[in-house]
Amino acid sequence: MDPRYPTGKFVFDPQVTPEKRRISIVTIGSFPAELKAVLPLANFDRPYREGGWTGRQVVHHVADSHMNAFVRFRLALTEDKPTIKPYNEAEWAKLADSTTEDPAVSVQILDGLHRRWHRMLEAMSEADFARTAVHPDHGPVTNDWFLQLYAWHGRHHIGHIKLTAQ
Repeated sequence: MDPRYPTGKFVFDPQVTPEKRRISIVTIGSFPAELKAVLPLANFDRPYREGGWTGRQVVHHVADSHMNAFVRFRLALTEDKPTIKPYNEAEWAKLADSTTEDPAVSVQILDGLHRRWHRMLEAMSEADFARTAVHPDHGPVTNDWFLQLYAWHGRHHIGHIKLTAQ
């Protein structure tokens, strides 16, 4: 297993079905509880691999990333093909709050954020999932692409947190 990708690399499945979409929505809705279940195992000051982020940085990164994801969905839902702004994840992970703050702070953010995000996703129509945004690194992507990406993203980083316990 490659510790950089403990659950494998992200691969978008273009054959979207209502059931596949439902599974991704449930995954996003249940993420905070799944994260909390693995946190007692985490070593927050240990990197998950040589040169990787610490458990603390991973938890704070997920909050950063999922806040951006929530905004990306909302932009795609309310604007015509908006260009979304990427951010330098590696530099954000070096900031003082990411390296020193109690991970429980980001867990609180994720609780509220995922509750709202899950509710928004449940209310979206087929047409809403087909709406696009332009990602400077990936080009035009649909909300279905974002949905699959962030369902994968949470599991991916839970895998990293588990690695800090080893």
